[in-house]
Amino acid sequence: MVSPTRDRPMAWSARSPPAGALRRWLRSRNTTPRIARKGTESSQRLGRQRRTVHAEVIRWRPGTSVPTLVPVAEPKYQIRALHTDSTVTVYQAYAPEIGLPAAREGRFPAVWQRDRMTWIKPSFLWMMYRCGWGTKEGQETVLAVEISRKGFEWALKHACLSHYEHGLHTDRATWKHQLKRAPARVQWDPERDLHLQPLAHRSLQLGLAAEAARLYADEWTVSITDMTSLAHTVHAHVRDGDLDAARQLLPRERPYLLDDGFLAHLRQ
Repeated sequence: MVSPTRDRPMAWSARSPPAGALRRWLRSRNTTPRIARKGTESSQRLGRQRRTVHAEVIRWRPGTSVPTLVPVAEPKYQIRALHTDSTVTVYQAYAPEIGLPAAREGRFPAVWQRDRMTWIKPSFLWMMYRCGWGTKEGQETVLAVEISRKGFEWALKHACLSHYEHGLHTDRATWKHQLKRAPARVQWDPERDLHLQPLAHRSLQLGLAAEAARLYADEWTVSITDMTSLAHTVHAHVRDGDLDAARQLLPRERPYLLDDGFLAHLRQ
C-alpha cells in the first residue's frame, strides 16, 4: 500500500521486500519501499502507518513490466482533516469585513455573531465547493481555523444528525427533541474532487449552535489563517488543467481516527 500523507511517499509490503523491478518503479515515483512487519519498525510507528496507509494498492499485472495503482474505496462516513496531536483544522468563508480582521488578529472579532449557528468544514475542497473558490458574495475570504481536538470532539459527542434517520432514531418526535437541545448538528455531504464534482464518500459538516458557537470562537480557536490566496492559486491550476500542481498544494488531510462507536449516533 502507498501512504499519501508524507512529503516523500512510502510503500509498505506485509511479507517481503518488493521485487527488484517493483523497487525501481517505486523509487522512480519518489516512493520508498519498506517492510511492514514486526521488528522492522517500533510497534508505535508501525501501528500509525498501518492506520494511515489507505489510499492505493499496487497491482502487478502478469506479463507486464509496469505495475498499476488501484484506488481503495474510502469509507463512506469518515472524518478526514488536517490535524495534529492537539488540534484539527476546519474551514469557513466570510466577507472581508469579518474574515480579514479574524485572520489578522487570530480570533473572531466582536461583530462575529456568537448566538447564531455556524458551520465548520474539515474538508478544504468541500469548502471550495461551498464558496466557489472564494468568489461567492459574502464568502470572499477563506479561513483555516485551527481548533483544539478537545473542543472538536466535544461538539461531535454532543451533536445530533441534522435529519431524521429511521433505525438510528427512535422516532421523529425523539429526533426533533434531540436536535432542538443539541449544541451541535452534523450532516454528511458528498466529498468533492478538484473539479468540485461529488465523490462517493461523504464529508463532515459540523454546525455549532449558540453554546458551541461561543466556545468555538472564544475558547477552542488556536489560530486563524487566511487561505484565500491558496484557494485562488489551486483554482487557477485546475482551470489550466494542471491537476498535479493543484493537488500538491492541497492541505494534507488524513483520517481523523476516533474510538470505535464514537460516531455511532451520527452515522446514517
